[in-house]
Amino acid sequence: MPVTRTEIADHVRAAFAPGGATRQSLVDAAAGSQARPAVLRVLRRLPDHQYQELRHLWGDLPEMPVDHDDAAG
Repeated sequence: MPVTRTEIADHVRAAFAPGGATRQSLVDAAAGSQARPAVLRVLRRLPDHQYQELRHLWGDLPEMPVDHDDAAG
C-alpha cells in the first residue's frame, strides 16, 4: 500500500508547533505515533530544512497521492 499525504499528515500534524518542524522532528513525531516503516522512509528522504506548515511538505513530495483513492488512479 503506498504512502499518502493523508497518512503522513495523520502522523506528523502535532510536530508543527510555533516555529515549524524539521525533518527530524517529523520523523520523531511519526515514529512516536506508530507510523509504518514506509512513512518513516519517506520522511527521512525529505530535505533537511524547516517546514513552517504541513502544506509545505507537499512541495518536496509532489508525486505523493492525497489518499488511497487518488493512488488507485
